[in-house]
This record gives sequence, C-alpha cells and structure tokens, in this order.
Amino acid sequence: MATKYSDNVCLLDLARTGFEQLSITPKFRAAALENFARWLDDAANATARPQIERFVHNENFDALLDAFFREIPFGTGGRRGPVGFGTNRINHATIATSIEGHCRFLRARFPDRDQLSVVVAYDVRAFKDLRGTYARELENPLLGVTSKDFACTAASVYAANSIQVWMPDVGEDRYTSTPELSFAIRRLEAQGGLNLSASHNHPDDNGAKIYNEWGSQEVPPVDEQLATMVAGVDRANTMAFEEAVDKGLVRWLPADVHEAYVEMNVNVGLNPDARSARVVFSPLHGTGYHSAGAALNRAGFQVELYPAQATPDGAFPNVPFRSPNPEVKEVVLPAAQHAEEIGADLLLATDPDADRIGMMASCKDGWVFFTGNEIGVVLAAYLLTRRPKSDDARPFAVTTVVTTSLFGEICRANGVQVVDDLGVGFKYIGHLLNEIEASGKYRDVEARIDDFLLGIEESFGFLVVPGVRDKDAAGAAVLLAELASQLKEEGRDFVEYLDSVYLQYGYAANSLVSTVMRGAQGFVNMQKIQTSLRTDPPAEVGGRKVLAFEDWWDEDASRGRIVSETDRMSRDLLSFKLEGNARVTLRPSGTESKNKIYVEVRGEPLGADATRTELTTQKQAMSAATAELANAFTKEMLSRIDISLPDYALAISGLVALECKVDFATSFMPAFIERLSGDVSTDELVAWIDERLADYGADGRLLVHDAVVAYAESEPLERDLRARLLACFDFESATAS
Repeated sequence: MATKYSDNVCLLDLARTGFEQLSITPKFRAAALENFARWLDDAANATARPQIERFVHNENFDALLDAFFREIPFGTGGRRGPVGFGTNRINHATIATSIEGHCRFLRARFPDRDQLSVVVAYDVRAFKDLRGTYARELENPLLGVTSKDFACTAASVYAANSIQVWMPDVGEDRYTSTPELSFAIRRLEAQGGLNLSASHNHPDDNGAKIYNEWGSQEVPPVDEQLATMVAGVDRANTMAFEEAVDKGLVRWLPADVHEAYVEMNVNVGLNPDARSARVVFSPLHGTGYHSAGAALNRAGFQVELYPAQATPDGAFPNVPFRSPNPEVKEVVLPAAQHAEEIGADLLLATDPDADRIGMMASCKDGWVFFTGNEIGVVLAAYLLTRRPKSDDARPFAVTTVVTTSLFGEICRANGVQVVDDLGVGFKYIGHLLNEIEASGKYRDVEARIDDFLLGIEESFGFLVVPGVRDKDAAGAAVLLAELASQLKEEGRDFVEYLDSVYLQYGYAANSLVSTVMRGAQGFVNMQKIQTSLRTDPPAEVGGRKVLAFEDWWDEDASRGRIVSETDRMSRDLLSFKLEGNARVTLRPSGTESKNKIYVEVRGEPLGADATRTELTTQKQAMSAATAELANAFTKEMLSRIDISLPDYALAISGLVALECKVDFATSFMPAFIERLSGDVSTDELVAWIDERLADYGADGRLLVHDAVVAYAESEPLERDLRARLLACFDFESATAS
C-alpha cells in the first residue's frame, strides 16, 4: 500500500478529488492541499507517511482534511488538540515551531536582556491512540510519546536559541502543575513559561500553554503578536537535549520553589483549628497530589489518596469515559463512593494539570455533587465571613461573564469591589491582577494586589492568592477542607451552608450544555451557527421573550474595538437576556472542538424566615426552568445547521460528538428496538450495543444513560420491553462503576 501512492502528485490528486466530495468551503480545501503538499515534501515525515497514505487508501478524506486544513490555532488556553500527524495536530513539529515562535517573541519583548530564562513543566500524558485514528499494523512514531518528551523537544528549541530553561528533573517521576508553573516563573524571575498539557481533554490530546513574565497567559492584542510569530516559523532551531543539559542551558527546578508554593497555599487557611474533616483526594491520575494533595497534607488535614486513581497515568485508565474532568459528576463518583465507604466527609478531585478542582460532600441527604458555580459561591461566602478586617483594605473579586451572577451580587453586598464581566478564560483574571499589581487600578477598581480576595470561573477554576496568575486547585482545596471541618463541628453541611446564601440572595440555577463538533465540518458548523444567530437572533427562546441581545463583536457597544484576530476569537460570544430573570450565552470553546451554552435563571430572595420546603420548591422550579431553556436554545442552535434532535437525545452526555447524537436518534435506537423485539439474548444485545457505541467514547452505555432513560419514559413501550431495554444497559452497575 505504501508504494501504491508513493508519488506525491498521485497522493495530492487523490486528496483533491476526495476533498471535493466533502461539504466544506473551498478555502479549507485549498489550505488542506497546500499544507498536505508541504508535509509530503518534508523528509522528517517519512516514517509517518504510511499512516497518512492509509487515510487516502481507505478514502478517509474527512480525517485527512481535518489533519491539514489549518495550522493548529492558539485559543483561550493556548495551542491544544489531538496528537497526530499534520499541521492541525499536536506533534514534535508543531510543538517545536510554537517554541521557536515563542523564542522570537521573547527576544522582541526583552531586546536589552542578554540572558533570558523560561520555566517548562509537563503533565502525565502519553499518546496511545485510544481513539483508534491510526493503523495499528503500521509504524507510528508518535505512539508512547509523552508530555515529558514534548517538554524535552521544547527545551531543546529554547536552548538552541540560547534561552535558559528551568524544568523538573526528567530522571525523576515528579510533575509540576500549571499553577505551580505560574508561581515558579514569578519566583525565579523568568521571562516566560510553558506547560505541556491538555488539561482535562481526552488522553489522545496534548498541548502547549505559554506564559509570560507575570506567570499568566497573554491576552489580546499581545497574544496575536505571539501567534503571528509562531505562524511565521517554517522550521525550528534545535540542539540535542543532552547537549543542552551539559551546557547548563537546561537546569532542574530548585526544590525550594515547590516548598514555597505549597507553603503559600497552606497559609490561605483562615481557621487553623478547623481540621477535623476526613478528606478523600483524587488527582484523577494526574499531577494534583504534588500540589493540592501536598497542601492539604501539610495543612494538617486527614487526607486519604483514592488508590484507584492515585498513580500518574496519562491514559487515565480508572476514570469514567477516560475524561479526567472534575466538572463531570460521573468522573468523581467512584472516589466519592470510596469516601462514603470509609466514612469520609469530603471528596476533592483535580484535573491532570491540577488547576481545576471538583467536590462532593457528605450531607444529610447523602453525597452531593457541587458545580463550579456552587463551589465559587461557597468560597466567596466563606472568605467574606472569615477574612481579617482592615480599615485600609480595599478587597476585590473577579469572575467571567458566564459565571453565576450570584457571585458578584454577594461580593457587592459585602462591600467588595467586583469585576464580573470578563471574557471567558482565566487569562483575563490573571491579566486583571497584573494590572492591579502594576498600577493599582483596573477600570473602576482601585486596590493593592494584596487586597485580592477571590477569582472564580464556572468551569471549576478558582484562585485565592495573588502569587499565582492562573486558576489553582491547591488554595481552594485548603479552604474547602477547612470549611468542611467547621461545618462538621457545627453539625451542618455544605447544602445547608449554600441554602443560607440562597435564602438571603435568591437561588441561581445555572446550566452548561456542551456540543462537541468534530473535524473540519464541525468547525464550519460552529462558524455557521454563530453567524446565523448573530445576524438573525431569535425573538424568543423557550417561550421567553428576548429583552436584550449582546454581540461581543459589536465594536459600538461597551466592549469597544476589536484589537486583534485573537481578540475576535475570544469575543465570539452571544448573550441573550430573557424575561423571567434569565439569560443564555453561547460561545465556541477556545481549546476544544465544541460550543458551549450557558443558561441561568434567578429566583427572588425568600428571606431567612422561609422554610426549607419553600426553598426546595424554588430550587426545583428554577432548575426545571433552566433545563427547559437549555433544551430550547440547543434546538434553536441546531436548527441553524439543519439538525433536529428529539428531546431524549438531548440528554446524551456533552462528551459525545454531535454526529453520534444524530446517529443515536436516527439509527441506533430504531435498530436497537428492532433487535430488542426479536429473539436475541440480553448478552448478545449488550455485546452489540458496546460495539455499536464504540465511536461515542469510552463507557458508551454510561454516556447515553440519561437519553435511554428519557426514551423509555417518553416512548409507548410495553412494560416487559421497557424492563428489558433498561436491563441491557445495566444502569445500576454502570452508575456504580
């Protein structure tokens, strides 16, 4: 097969013909062909060539186009995506050219400095092609490549450009989290930094997150300058990693950096006597035990590491869906069940680079999962009541436009200055802190950097110290464990604590709907949706009138002029204010191939005298309204790309790609019901289901769990047929696994 298409012209002709069969714009076809031709001409790609030729041989032109239709872009979290071959993939070439561009950027930014330095970190990832993208029988030089390998590639490029590198000793099994990287940049007075990580993405993904001298990521328009320099790189300078070490251009991070980072987070505690909570901690196979885990232990809490997810492992083998994201309830359930079994009070879990933290807690009604918005409100309420008071303090708090509006309301009511309309991405919070540190002012906020109280993102990102300029699980972990201890000693729990906040300020029901849109066609669909809703916004959503529509691209509105293409990407956000104290916001993700719908419905304060029954009734009504509104807007959004899904299919996990959701409704369920009605054993049906759902992701039956339940409840099925349907999916054991 490799010799059949060995001629570049033949390969390009076949690719051109194949691309013409795809429903894609001519611009992307032309770009893909140009990038593909350049890739074929590069002798460095010779060992990978048979894998790409297999795409052509199998007429898998969707995959080929997606691998080459663009240079993998910089988003809100840096350059991130699937590991693989091509210009739109993470590999040694795209990492090396990114770092060469960063070197040029640093030289231009610090023209008078003879010696520049950077800090390089990496997480636990190792590429194993779990998605099955490539042929197993053919050589694959990327199989087994780790984040550490990419870090060594990056260090070799920095060294070749005479830039000093600080990084963890590659001979040790030690990892540096994203927030510790930020801290290390500041402590070592480096001019920049890099983390090789894809955060909570699928195990087959990786990425490069680039940091500035403040320890934060660049914001527009400076990030555009960086992106432009990266785009202008054809080939990177490099030297052997061992040579770079021998020459002293690569040096290992001093141990005292880690010690100072941990101590800083230990010191965020406000009540050193509250240490009675028994905490189970899970790093989800990532780096978190070196940061949040270390801070919890040193602060004096009773901490047990969840053994099944303790070992650093980039395949995330014991994580449901292989999705190490504490935002997903099913991901943290196994550790919570372990916590319940041993009589613990609190479960905390971090994503692989330990900047996000998730929480479940033992409450009177059982173990409860808390969303990022709820954790943020808990932290705000605790800090506001326990923080030391000072006559000259001017405390301030920060959040993004898609985070619960309750956060800003609570802070303002307690005399705290608030910025609560930042763009999405913690880099905007980091930038605000940089501005406060440099000038003592940001918009109408006037403060010292030590007046910083809290920064939060709905996506489980929190920061409670100004010594880091990215979200950090460690400080939040200490405060949450401390509050858990205090509540335990008072005979209360986190639900009761939150309810007291809701009674005073009103309940806020928030919901997030993610729609994965894979490949080049998915990219086009996301653009089409945004264009359609931007030019023809709906007058009502779910029966609620649209009172105001805000397009962040509108330069005549309060957001002002778009200063760069990266600014344009970050501001691709549409917001709808609806009657009934509701809002809906839509944006494409900057780091993953998905768009996100954020929905909020607010209730009125009931007052401290209201009964728990009254509050429960309000919470149920607001949550139901939010769910209905989320479904209505999802349908509106999908109608803009001529897709219609039944209500039950909307209940499929947000980790599942849109084309799989369409397949589920139009093909899978009809075929399954037909088999279910026939003379087929349950074991045979389950085997068929698992094979049929393989493309949906790991743990396919669990991914469609809620959708099958919704189907069984909504469709006219005989009782025995319904019981057999549910038995095939074995929900009781699936949700316990």
